[in-house]
Order: sequence, then C-alpha cells, then structure tokens
Amino acid sequence: MIAYLERCLHGGDSESIQNDDVGESLLQLQGNVDFEATGLAGKDFGGMHSIKPLAVITPSGVDDVARVIKAASRSPNLTVAARGNGHSLNGQAMAYRGLVLDMRSTKANYFEVVSINGTKYVDVSGGALWEDVLKRCVLEYGLAPRSWTDYLALTVGGTLSNAGVSGQAYKFGPQTSNVTEMDVVTGKGEVLTCSETENSELFYGVLGGLGQFGIITRARVMLQSAPDMVRWIKVVYASFEDYTRDVELLVSVKHTDDSFDYVEGFVFVNSDDPVNGWPTVPFLPDQRFDATKIPRTAGPVLYCLEVALHYNNIDHPSTVDKVVNRLLGRLKSLEGLNFQVDLTYMEFLLRVKQAEEQAREIGTWDNPHPWLNMFVSKKDIIEFDRVVFNKILKHGIGGPILVYPLLRSKWDDQTSIMLPEGEIFYLVALLRFTLPYPKGPSVDKLIAQNKEIITYCNKEMIDYKMYFPHYQSEEDWKRHFGCKWTRFVERKGAFDPMAILAPGQRIFTRNHLLP
Repeated sequence: MIAYLERCLHGGDSESIQNDDVGESLLQLQGNVDFEATGLAGKDFGGMHSIKPLAVITPSGVDDVARVIKAASRSPNLTVAARGNGHSLNGQAMAYRGLVLDMRSTKANYFEVVSINGTKYVDVSGGALWEDVLKRCVLEYGLAPRSWTDYLALTVGGTLSNAGVSGQAYKFGPQTSNVTEMDVVTGKGEVLTCSETENSELFYGVLGGLGQFGIITRARVMLQSAPDMVRWIKVVYASFEDYTRDVELLVSVKHTDDSFDYVEGFVFVNSDDPVNGWPTVPFLPDQRFDATKIPRTAGPVLYCLEVALHYNNIDHPSTVDKVVNRLLGRLKSLEGLNFQVDLTYMEFLLRVKQAEEQAREIGTWDNPHPWLNMFVSKKDIIEFDRVVFNKILKHGIGGPILVYPLLRSKWDDQTSIMLPEGEIFYLVALLRFTLPYPKGPSVDKLIAQNKEIITYCNKEMIDYKMYFPHYQSEEDWKRHFGCKWTRFVERKGAFDPMAILAPGQRIFTRNHLLP
C-alpha cells in the first residue's frame, strides 16, 4: 500500500490508487481505507482550516492503528493524525496529504468496569464519546467518572490529549488527573500499556501531550457513585472582585461539605441583549431577570457564578434547600438575582446537548468558531478583567465567556500540560457562536479580536498559558513550554522520532530520514 500512497503523494494516478483493492491487504487492516470520502476529515469544528488528507482510515482496533503508523514510518513523507469527533479548533487533527485515523470506529472496543483495592474504574476506548461513557456507567452500574468537560460529544482520547476541564475540576482535577492506565500506540507503532509505574514517561507525556507521543486506544478512568439529581444554581455579581472572592472561597474549602459539587462562572453584558446580556442567565422562560437589582455603579459587564449540588431521590427537598441556603449564605452576590432548577444527573451533564440543538437550528453551530481558551493566573485576573472583559469584550462575543478558578495542586506537573504560576488560576474561554457574515461579524474580525487580547497579555506580561494551544513557529512553542520544552522534545524523540503523529499541531516537522 505504501507504494500506492507514495505515488499519490508524488502526483501519481490517484484514481488507480482509489480503485486498487490490493492496498488494504498489504497493510492487513481489518478496517477500511477511503481515498474518496476525505472531505469531513479535512474540516473541524473551528471551521477556519481545510486540509485534505490522502486517505481516511477507520481502524477496527489497536492492531490497525499500529499497522498504519508502521506503514507511514516506511515512507519519507506520510504523517498520521488521530481524529475523534472533529472538535478541534485550528486543524490540530488534520494531516495534509497524510493518513487520518477516524477513531470513532473503535468506540465500542472496550467497556469494562473493574474494582481495584475497593475503587471502581471503567476501561473505555480512546475513540469512545464521553456522553456514551456517561450513559452506560450511570444506567448499567449507577456509577460515573468524577471529572467532565461541559460538552460530552468528545472522545476520551481527544480530551485526555489536552486536559479536559469543567466545574468538577476544582475538586477532582482535570480528566487527565482521573486516568490511571492507558494503552497507547506510539509513533514507532509500538503498543504499550502505561501508568504511573509502567512506562511512566509515556504515560505523563501523552496526558495533555497534544497527540505528539502516541494515540490513546484505551483508558482506565476513575469512577464514583452517580447521584440521582442536581440542583443547578446561578447568582449574579456586579463586582469582579466580589465574584473572584466568592468563587475562590468555594474552590479552596478543605472539606467537601463546605462547597458545591460543580463550580463555574461566566461574564455577560449588562444590557437586555438577548444573546449576550441579562436574558442568558435565567434557566426557564418564567424566571425573570430583575434589572432593578443591579446597582447603578455597575459597569458594562456583570458576572454569574454557576454552581450545582448533587443529591439523591431519598433526600428530602427541605434537606437539599437547607444545604443550598447554607452554602449560598456565605456569598456576597446581588440580592434578588438567584435562579435555580432541579435536573437529573444525566440531564445536567448533557445540558450542552440542548444548546447544540438550538445552535444548529439558527445556523451558528456549523459556522466557524474562532474560540480562544486560556489559563490566566490569579495575580493577573483582576487586571485581565479590567481590560479584556470590560473594554475589549464589553459588547459580548455572541456566546459564553467562561471565567472560573482551578487549583494547580489538582494537576500533575509531570504531564505535558502547561499552566500559569500559583495555586489558583482561571480558565478563560471565549466560546463564540455567531451567525454567518454579514449577519454576524466576519471571522477575520473575531480572529483580530483574539490577537488583540493575546497582544495585550504579552505586552503587559500577564501570566497565562493557552489551552488548546496553536502556534505557527517553533519559537512560539518554546515560549509556551518554557523550561519544559527540552523535556517535550526528548519525549518526542523517544516515542515519535520521525514526527509522524499529529502534524496538524505544527510543533515538529516530519523527519524525512527512513530508519
């Protein structure tokens, strides 16, 4: 098959390649190779890049993944990208004239709940969607992973290659802190089981490693008992200082009973703008945002603290109310702007699915998404708010502006994830959902806005790190990894010396020297 692929790479007769049924047998793949239907693999959720691969491969399992990588290693040019559900933002899962592995074909390869020393875990495929993991764990076992992302139509391997954060991360850490073992296919085509004690350098490298060291085919994820219900609550602040004081109080408690099970927050415009303003806060149509409760001294934006409390069907409503009132009683939010709703646990975790359906209806889901995701240090977040939220973004972005704290002690410094300094840092996520131009702003304008924010941060020496980083030069990548750049390069040399994997990240150039 490599001969056929190389002919295509160097301008050969692609039609003869596409119609040749010998290719698959040469690699002895159990899955399929498609040279024609490659369009989807050349796009992603970000919608700002289009890079057509040579072929899309749907592997049947780990052996197919290994064979594809080994085959690519016998070529001077071929690269391999693992694609999950296509939610990259900047072409990270693409491979120009390379091979794209559609990992969703492996989603059902693993699912087993195991008990080790009294703790429950679930072994799942790297190509499994988190929403499917949730449903099976809860419905079949009454269990659930501890740490999530807000949107669950993402693959296990995809989020573990970045971090995976949501409102539970302050308590349990990101998803990368909740995995104890993985099967990984390295850039050499080796299939290795790794953990903290076995092939540990690979284990830590792959977690948050942007796909540079291996493709995750199985992950062992920690579980806990799944609650029946969730009380979901939003309260409002006019002062960012008040907001940060309260949200940091909630994430810094020593005892779990002294806080909520989920803590997030967002910025919204201080106006009746239906997309960016007051109407985005209430849960239900019959819940009214009373703007008279906002002090006259409030600025162009306000802040919403979003929390959730787990409980079970056997808990009396008055007991739940008592706990909620006790926890909210410590906060300094604005009176009269308190919104609550009760959902099942699965409804809560799948809440963004409903937002997806609405976005698809109005045409903003398939439009480009020039999102910006950052980690900003606590020491700089007040200044960041003054300039970014209150000036650059004071009119909103056509979607959520998330800002909430995380704790560095819940993350493992041995992984490939880069964080700002200090115990407390903030996730800042600009999740734009805008109508196509000219009904909405042009993509170029939104990208320019992102660049303005980054330029400001660099000029004022704001301590930040990009989440889902995407840089164009080695110098920028060196700046991102800082003193850990050498370790990152060494891991690349150890596990993917020919730079075959994840070319869309644009960190390393394919090594043309054959082994």
